[in-house]
Amino acid sequence: MKKNKAVRFKETVGIDIGTHSVKIVHLKKLHDGFKLLNYEVRPTVPQGVEYVLSDLRPERYAPVIAEMLKTLRISPKSIKHLVSSIGGDNTSIKQIKTIYLPDDELESALFFEAKKHIPISGSDMVLDYQVLSVEEKTNNMNILLSATSKDVLNQHTEILANAGLNSHIVDIDSLAVANSFIMNAFTEEGVYVLLNLGAHRTNMIIWGPEAKFFARDIPYGGYNFTMDIMRKRQLEWGAAEEHKFNFGMLDDPKNPTVQTISMLDISEKPTEEAIAEELRRSLRFYVKEAGNSDFRKILLTGGTAKLKGLPEYLQDKVNVPTEVFMPFTNVEMPEKFHDKKDPQLALALGLAMRME
Repeated sequence: MKKNKAVRFKETVGIDIGTHSVKIVHLKKLHDGFKLLNYEVRPTVPQGVEYVLSDLRPERYAPVIAEMLKTLRISPKSIKHLVSSIGGDNTSIKQIKTIYLPDDELESALFFEAKKHIPISGSDMVLDYQVLSVEEKTNNMNILLSATSKDVLNQHTEILANAGLNSHIVDIDSLAVANSFIMNAFTEEGVYVLLNLGAHRTNMIIWGPEAKFFARDIPYGGYNFTMDIMRKRQLEWGAAEEHKFNFGMLDDPKNPTVQTISMLDISEKPTEEAIAEELRRSLRFYVKEAGNSDFRKILLTGGTAKLKGLPEYLQDKVNVPTEVFMPFTNVEMPEKFHDKKDPQLALALGLAMRME
């Protein structure tokens, strides 16, 4: 979101501040691509203890980030290129079309245009944009608008400052996920659906080389799967988390008589069904708005992407090939990381790989 002068740098740091955990990726910029120097994932909530999201305070992040930087042996003052991101209810991103305007008129015009499309109060809005293309026949401009509130941006930069960091570039979560995919995948014509499954929400992004960009948040994540397991299997939070990590949506083979999450009481819609329903609804909306139904793949990232049985379930319900996406194609991986590739690094990696 924040525009800065171009800075020459040899190393780059991406910080993904999630509701449940912080992910930091440290890359070295090569002539062609990047080399992974190190990364760390650290939770910001008590392990094995049930929590209420509304009770958690932003103050918990800064000490965790500071400790992670020490572990990674990164001095905050030495970072020349830091990219972080924001997300949630008071952030928005949308592709729009408008008449051609010269640069000196475009920004002020887009501020008023954005109020039609982005549900944030105009007086409280922080706006950024990128011109994607100018159509030759109509001379119309396709523009990607992103916006947030001043309060969200100020709270984010305060967290970084309390950890000893200066905010360089602040992106939107969905854009960072898209960037991670674009820079680490071989794509053909058509449309790709990215689901970044976090603890409390899922970033859904639809992107294609020639397709209209679409992004929205789905209010379900790993927390909801744990709650499902607790209700269905009569487990405490810690035991439900352990079951989720070990078996996902599948049964424990030592207890085959227990029903799967998908067979919850009809009065309780399971999380995977709710996600699939939101996904189908969004795809129908996209087809109507963009006129493109050439969906090639659904790609899962984020910590909850590792949930066993979820890719197969979504593929069956949406009828689009679905798999977990590992965003490391253009990242040189030292041997010590070969067996430690993790889909929950996608957002932080997309941030670290952003140049401007």
